[in-house]
Amino acid sequence: MNELPPVVLGPVVLWADLAGIFVSALGGALLAVRHKLDVFGVFVLAIVTGLAGGMARDVLIGATPVAALANTLYLPSALAAGAVVFFGHRVIERASQPVMLFDAMALGFFAVAGARKALTYGIDPLPAVLLGVLTAVGGGALRDVLLAEVPRVLKVGELYALAAMLGATIVVAGDALNLPSTLVGIAGALGTFALRMVSVRFGLTAPRAPGSD
Repeated sequence: MNELPPVVLGPVVLWADLAGIFVSALGGALLAVRHKLDVFGVFVLAIVTGLAGGMARDVLIGATPVAALANTLYLPSALAAGAVVFFGHRVIERASQPVMLFDAMALGFFAVAGARKALTYGIDPLPAVLLGVLTAVGGGALRDVLLAEVPRVLKVGELYALAAMLGATIVVAGDALNLPSTLVGIAGALGTFALRMVSVRFGLTAPRAPGSD
């Protein structure tokens, strides 16, 4: 029986994944410091936040061993972010809402990486969008559960998963139109980031069922 050729991933997936891992791990580690966890807790939350969403995506599309274990850059990226926060959290906290900022950036990067990788593995457009969203929100959701908090993706009205969905949809639409993957990836990440930031700035919320207030 002939073996299928290996799937060749473009640079968009690698660099979007790595950027997403680093900034999301920064946010996870910073929350660990705020919860007064020790060094072990800081690095655990950095790893979980940075890698869990991508690992779930890879398992679902059959990309095994998952990139977090197979690629020598993924785990060090999360560990590096944990170290940055552990030693430099006082400086980082001077920024305005740093965790929200890191989360918004990570949403964009991961939505692009997740949707692009799903398409590369032959997944249909709609499931590819959903896998982009899963990649974007998975690590943060698990982080919040470990901290005994309601996952941000489930909080009423938050334009969180919807922001990730926008970025993933841009990637899928760009692929259907045969647009350059790098430009489409940039547009998807920026679209997600912009929607998330605007929603926080102006208090935009997702609609709820009529009469549910």
